Order: sequence, then structure tokens, then C-alpha cells
Amino acid sequence: MKQIKVLLIEDHFLARMALQSVLAGHAQIRIVGEASDGEQGIELYRSLSPDVVVLDLRLPRVSGFDVITLLRKEPRPARIVVLSNYHGSEDIYRAVRSGAMAYLTKDASGEELINAIQNVDRDLRYLPRVALDRLAERMPAVELTPRESEVLICITQGRSNREIAEQLRIAEKTVRIHVSSVLDKMGARDRTQATIYALQRGLVHFD
Repeated sequence: MKQIKVLLIEDHFLARMALQSVLAGHAQIRIVGEASDGEQGIELYRSLSPDVVVLDLRLPRVSGFDVITLLRKEPRPARIVVLSNYHGSEDIYRAVRSGAMAYLTKDASGEELINAIQNVDRDLRYLPRVALDRLAERMPAVELTPRESEVLICITQGRSNREIAEQLRIAEKTVRIHVSSVLDKMGARDRTQATIYALQRGLVHFD
């Protein structure tokens, strides 16, 4: 029986230990390496040539999204399973668009993770019903400028125009223009609705 070589890219030690516990007992899967940040993960992929990469999206140094993009551009493009706490439709869409072949949330069962790894190793996508439903519900992508993204974060933090202006060191009149543009692009009638949409789409995350 062929063994599937798996590389884990996860910054939390306990999460890596949990993944080891789930995967180590399966005869078809062998963990060949572990990385605690995105940059190390890229280096290990190049040196170990795993069959499947299991990664989190929130990683230090290089984000999970960027790791996906970079590993898919390798001479031997990576087969990637995302395992994330993020449930937003925008997160799922960005991960899949970047090249991930499977997307699971961290409350998925061990059996489902193993299923995903086996499918991805065969070059098959694995998107559970919840991920498919989120993608189906997904609204058109919101393309915000870097400054508008900063303003949106401030909005979700409940900051007033004056506070946003002070934090970003721009004129309050400029803030009003950016806020209006953000609401318009998101199709939101007010700041509260913009905050809800931002969280639902995964544009902003609260720790």
C-alpha cells in the first residue's frame, strides 16, 4: 500500500500534536515534516517533496493564502488541504482560488481529514457540504483598496470618523469619503451592516 507523505504547516504546537495523533495511526499516511510558520513550510516542501500539505491559514511570517499561492507555483505544484478556524465564505473562496484542493474547518472529524488527504493525493477536490454551501451563498468579491481595508477594520472596531482620522493620520473629510466608498462597495446601508458583512465574508477577523 502506498504511503501518502504529509507535511503539516501549523503554528500552534498543541494543534500539531492533535494532528499527529489523528494521522499517525493511519497506515496509509506518514507525516514527513512539520513547520510552525509559512516560510519554514515553503522550505520544507522544497526539501521533503510531500504528497500532500495540510496547512492553517493564519501563519506567522508568510500567510496561509500566500503559502498556497507560492507552493502551487513550484515546479511540482503542491496538493493542499486547508484546515482552518475561519468559516467565512471569502476565506474559502480565496483559498480555493489560490489553489487549495480541500478546505476543512478545525472542528472536522479525523475521518474527514483523512478522507480529504486521500482525495487530494489522487488530485481530487474535497469540499464538504458546509464549504460548498458557503461558496454558493458567497456574494461577489469585495475589492477594497489598502486604505479602504484599513478604514473597514476601524469601522468594525467601532471607531468614529475622528478616531479613524487620528489613527490613520488622514483628514476627517478623507475618512468620510473612504467610509462612503466602503459601504457602497459592500452594499451595506450603515456601519453595523458593514461590520456584519465583513465578518461573514472573512474580510475581518476578531481574535
